[in-house]
This record gives sequence, structure tokens and C-alpha cells, in this order.
Amino acid sequence: MFKNNSKDKFQCKFDLFMSKHFKENILGIDYGDSDVGLALASSGTGIAFAYKTLKNDKNFLQKIAEIIEKENIKTVVLGVPAHINRKEAVYPSEKLGNWIAQNFGVNVFYQDEMFTTKMAQANLINKGIKKIKRFDDQEAARIILQEWLDNN
Repeated sequence: MFKNNSKDKFQCKFDLFMSKHFKENILGIDYGDSDVGLALASSGTGIAFAYKTLKNDKNFLQKIAEIIEKENIKTVVLGVPAHINRKEAVYPSEKLGNWIAQNFGVNVFYQDEMFTTKMAQANLINKGIKKIKRFDDQEAARIILQEWLDNN
């Protein structure tokens, strides 16, 4: 039986809107050890939207693969910390970016993610959102993607 849920209705309307109006999407990723925030944008609009939060579990890579296919992703932007004294370390988000590029042939870019979680939490508080922890990863991904869009 179909469950009449306003969240489901919103997601369906969002999916339909995105598929009709934005043929080539950009995926923004705020990669974390336990949760991964996602945001979507179209190169045509230059506006990033918070999309969803995924658990970083054994099914994570499969879910990313499904989203890349479903949303017709052509570019992925991953947040990385911009440390001045960076050594030869490769960040986990860079490993994910390499995997995405090798498996899907999409363009992969990196954007500084310093303080995006703090900015995301402040944005959500200002909007009056309750339980901000449920949404701060996807809002951080939105900020990362929006900053990349603004700079490119």
C-alpha cells in the first residue's frame, strides 16, 4: 500500500523537477567516516541544493553508483581539507574521487571544506531547522558545491 508521506511527495517532485530541467548534474560530496552529505546542482543554474545524507557503510559505494546513474552526474566535487603544511597524504575523499573517476568517467574536482560543517550548522539554525545533525552533512555538501560553482 502506498504510504502518503509529505517527505516522499517532496522527493518525487524534486526528482521530477531535476530530471526535466537539468540534463547534466553536478554532485557535491562532504565525505565523512560515518555520514556522507550530498548536494546537487546543474551547471546551467549555478545553484546547489542539499540532496541527502548517506551512511558510510558497506553499501555506500553502491549507493553512490546508483545516484551517479540516476541523476545523470557528469561532474563530482568533493570537499577536502586545505592544510597549508600538507605532506604526501591522500585524504579519504581523494581516494573516493579517484574511484569515481575510474569507474564512471566523470570529471572530479576538489574544493576546500574547511569550516563547512560549522557554516552548515549555523545556516540550519538560522533557518529554524530542528535536529540539525540530521541535515548538516548535506548542507555542508551544498556549501562545498556552491563555493565550487561560484569559483568556476
